[in-house]
Amino acid sequence: MERQITNPWTWQDQDGFVQACQVQGGQKVLYCSGQLSVDPNGKPMHPGDMRAQINAALDNLETLLKAAGFPLTDIVRLNIYTTDVDACLKNFDVFINRLTKAGCRHTCSLFGVARLAWVETMVEIEATAVSG
Repeated sequence: MERQITNPWTWQDQDGFVQACQVQGGQKVLYCSGQLSVDPNGKPMHPGDMRAQINAALDNLETLLKAAGFPLTDIVRLNIYTTDVDACLKNFDVFINRLTKAGCRHTCSLFGVARLAWVETMVEIEATAVSG
């Protein structure tokens, strides 16, 4: 599998994502449902704590990816939905540190929404992964 990153600018580098990622020769594509800060029984965790919710949602995303045979580095697209854009951006270093440490070069969009599936949840992470 070959990836070609396209970044006509450099400002996104500090936020840990890329503007475009072209994949050629990928054999498997995984489309993940949005992952929330929920325990293994689907019960919401960490009400009111954006940082803890981001970490828990990333944990759940990583668990899902591993179960399907994909590492974090195979993520090519993240959609992040949040009920509090300011709080999410204040804690965006959680995304940057975790995904950059894993070697993940992904595209990313951040959406402010009125609410998520459970009123206690503040962030939901949806991903697309491609492997060769």
